[in-house]
Amino acid sequence: MSMRVNGAGTGTDTRVRPGVEGDLAELTRIYNHYVVETPVTFDTEPFTVERRRPWLTSHPDHGPHRLLVAEQGGAVLGYATSSAFRPKQAYSTSVETSVYLAPEQTGRGVGSLLYASLFKALEHEDVRQVLAGVTLPNEASQRLHLSFGFQPVGVFRDVGRKFGAYWDVAWFQRPL
Repeated sequence: MSMRVNGAGTGTDTRVRPGVEGDLAELTRIYNHYVVETPVTFDTEPFTVERRRPWLTSHPDHGPHRLLVAEQGGAVLGYATSSAFRPKQAYSTSVETSVYLAPEQTGRGVGSLLYASLFKALEHEDVRQVLAGVTLPNEASQRLHLSFGFQPVGVFRDVGRKFGAYWDVAWFQRPL
Protein backbone atom coordinates (compact mmCIF):
# COMPACT_ATOMS: atom_id res chain seq x y z
CA MET A 1 0.00 0.00 0.00
CA SER A 2 1.45 3.28 -1.07
CA MET A 3 -0.33 6.55 -1.70
CA ARG A 4 1.07 9.61 -3.45
CA VAL A 5 -0.53 13.00 -3.14
CA ASN A 6 0.40 16.48 -4.06
CA GLY A 7 0.64 18.58 -1.02
CA ALA A 8 0.04 17.81 2.57
CA GLY A 9 0.07 21.59 2.59
CA THR A 10 3.64 21.76 1.31
CA GLY A 11 3.17 22.06 -2.46
CA THR A 12 5.33 19.03 -3.33
CA ASP A 13 4.83 15.30 -3.62
CA THR A 14 4.15 13.50 -0.34
CA ARG A 15 4.04 9.71 -0.21
CA VAL A 16 2.33 7.56 2.43
CA ARG A 17 3.57 4.00 2.80
CA PRO A 18 4.00 1.28 5.41
CA GLY A 19 6.77 1.89 7.92
CA VAL A 20 9.90 -0.22 7.52
CA GLU A 21 13.05 -1.00 9.47
CA GLY A 22 14.95 1.77 7.69
CA ASP A 23 12.52 4.32 9.20
CA LEU A 24 13.08 3.25 12.79
CA ALA A 25 15.76 5.78 13.76
CA GLU A 26 13.73 8.73 12.43
CA LEU A 27 10.45 7.44 13.89
CA THR A 28 12.19 7.09 17.25
CA ARG A 29 13.56 10.64 16.99
CA ILE A 30 10.09 12.00 16.22
CA TYR A 31 8.48 10.11 19.10
CA ASN A 32 11.23 11.09 21.53
CA HIS A 33 10.50 14.75 20.83
CA TYR A 34 7.01 14.20 22.30
CA VAL A 35 8.38 12.15 25.18
CA VAL A 36 10.87 14.84 26.22
CA GLU A 37 9.11 18.08 25.25
CA THR A 38 5.35 17.51 25.66
CA PRO A 39 2.76 15.73 27.79
CA VAL A 40 1.00 14.17 24.75
CA THR A 41 2.53 10.79 25.52
CA PHE A 42 2.89 9.50 29.04
CA ASP A 43 6.21 7.86 28.31
CA THR A 44 8.73 9.76 30.42
CA GLU A 45 12.09 8.41 29.22
CA PRO A 46 13.34 8.65 25.62
CA PHE A 47 13.61 5.43 23.64
CA THR A 48 16.67 3.96 21.98
CA VAL A 49 16.20 2.54 18.51
CA GLU A 50 16.68 -0.98 19.92
CA ARG A 51 14.05 -0.45 22.61
CA ARG A 52 11.62 0.89 20.01
CA ARG A 53 12.07 -2.04 17.58
CA PRO A 54 9.34 -4.29 19.15
CA TRP A 55 6.86 -1.45 18.56
CA LEU A 56 7.86 -1.34 14.88
CA THR A 57 7.55 -5.10 14.42
CA SER A 58 4.11 -5.12 16.09
CA HIS A 59 2.81 -3.10 13.11
CA PRO A 60 3.03 -5.23 9.92
CA ASP A 61 1.95 -3.94 6.50
CA HIS A 62 -1.31 -5.93 6.70
CA GLY A 63 -3.95 -6.60 9.33
CA PRO A 64 -5.58 -4.22 11.79
CA HIS A 65 -2.37 -2.98 13.45
CA ARG A 66 -0.65 -0.70 10.95
CA LEU A 67 2.15 1.82 10.82
CA LEU A 68 2.00 4.32 7.98
CA VAL A 69 4.74 6.84 7.28
CA ALA A 70 4.47 10.11 5.34
CA GLU A 71 7.62 11.02 3.46
CA GLN A 72 8.64 13.76 1.11
CA GLY A 73 11.87 13.73 -0.85
CA GLY A 74 13.07 10.83 1.30
CA ALA A 75 12.44 12.71 4.57
CA VAL A 76 10.00 11.21 7.08
CA LEU A 77 7.36 13.81 8.00
CA GLY A 78 5.44 11.74 10.54
CA TYR A 79 3.52 8.55 11.10
CA ALA A 80 0.15 7.14 12.09
CA THR A 81 -0.59 3.85 13.80
CA SER A 82 -3.46 1.60 14.69
CA SER A 83 -2.69 -0.66 17.62
CA ALA A 84 -4.48 -3.08 19.91
CA PHE A 85 -6.87 -1.20 22.17
CA ARG A 86 -6.66 -3.74 24.99
CA PRO A 87 -4.96 -7.16 25.08
CA LYS A 88 -8.09 -9.27 25.67
CA GLN A 89 -9.43 -11.15 22.65
CA ALA A 90 -12.94 -9.67 22.82
CA TYR A 91 -11.40 -6.25 22.04
CA SER A 92 -9.75 -7.48 18.82
CA THR A 93 -12.14 -5.55 16.55
CA SER A 94 -11.29 -2.25 18.24
CA VAL A 95 -8.06 -0.35 17.57
CA GLU A 96 -6.45 2.70 19.12
CA THR A 97 -4.99 5.18 16.65
CA SER A 98 -2.39 7.90 16.96
CA VAL A 99 -0.47 10.37 14.81
CA TYR A 100 2.97 11.81 15.53
CA LEU A 101 4.57 14.41 13.29
CA ALA A 102 8.05 15.81 13.06
CA PRO A 103 7.70 19.07 15.02
CA GLU A 104 8.32 21.22 11.94
CA GLN A 105 5.48 19.44 10.08
CA THR A 106 2.57 20.31 12.37
CA GLY A 107 -0.24 22.39 10.91
CA ARG A 108 0.60 21.46 7.30
CA GLY A 109 -2.00 18.73 6.64
CA VAL A 110 0.33 15.78 7.17
CA GLY A 111 -1.73 14.40 10.07
CA SER A 112 -4.90 14.49 7.96
CA LEU A 113 -3.13 12.78 5.07
CA LEU A 114 -1.88 10.03 7.39
CA TYR A 115 -5.27 9.48 9.02
CA ALA A 116 -7.07 9.36 5.65
CA SER A 117 -4.58 6.75 4.45
CA LEU A 118 -4.81 4.74 7.67
CA PHE A 119 -8.60 4.61 7.68
CA LYS A 120 -8.63 3.61 4.00
CA ALA A 121 -6.24 0.74 4.80
CA LEU A 122 -8.38 -0.36 7.75
CA GLU A 123 -11.61 -0.46 5.70
CA HIS A 124 -10.74 -4.00 4.58
CA GLU A 125 -9.81 -5.27 8.03
CA ASP A 126 -11.93 -6.78 10.79
CA VAL A 127 -12.16 -3.48 12.68
CA ARG A 128 -15.44 -2.12 14.04
CA GLN A 129 -14.38 0.73 16.35
CA VAL A 130 -11.50 3.17 16.31
CA LEU A 131 -10.51 4.88 19.57
CA ALA A 132 -8.09 7.68 20.36
CA GLY A 133 -6.88 9.21 23.61
CA VAL A 134 -5.85 12.88 23.56
CA THR A 135 -3.93 14.45 26.44
CA LEU A 136 -5.55 17.78 27.29
CA PRO A 137 -5.13 20.49 26.32
CA ASN A 138 -4.42 19.69 22.66
CA GLU A 139 -6.76 21.62 20.38
CA ALA A 140 -5.01 20.54 17.17
CA SER A 141 -5.43 16.84 17.98
CA GLN A 142 -9.02 17.32 19.07
CA ARG A 143 -9.80 19.13 15.77
CA LEU A 144 -8.10 16.38 13.77
CA HIS A 145 -10.11 13.64 15.44
CA LEU A 146 -13.41 15.51 15.14
CA SER A 147 -12.73 16.18 11.44
CA PHE A 148 -12.45 12.42 10.88
CA GLY A 149 -15.80 11.68 12.49
CA PHE A 150 -14.62 10.80 15.98
CA GLN A 151 -17.04 11.66 18.75
CA PRO A 152 -15.95 12.57 22.28
CA VAL A 153 -16.95 9.82 24.70
CA GLY A 154 -15.42 10.98 27.97
CA VAL A 155 -12.52 12.44 29.88
CA PHE A 156 -10.36 10.60 32.38
CA ARG A 157 -9.24 13.22 34.91
CA ASP A 158 -5.70 13.42 36.33
CA VAL A 159 -4.72 10.01 34.95
CA GLY A 160 -1.16 10.84 33.90
CA ARG A 161 1.59 12.58 35.85
CA LYS A 162 4.37 14.16 33.85
CA PHE A 163 6.50 17.29 34.26
CA GLY A 164 5.25 17.62 37.84
CA ALA A 165 1.60 18.00 36.79
CA TYR A 166 -1.43 15.77 36.37
CA TRP A 167 -3.00 15.53 32.92
CA ASP A 168 -6.49 14.66 31.69
CA VAL A 169 -7.09 12.40 28.70
CA ALA A 170 -10.11 12.90 26.43
CA TRP A 171 -11.29 9.77 24.65
CA PHE A 172 -12.74 9.78 21.16
CA GLN A 173 -14.43 6.99 19.23
CA ARG A 174 -15.69 6.38 15.70
CA PRO A 175 -17.09 3.37 13.91
CA LEU A 176 -15.21 2.13 10.88
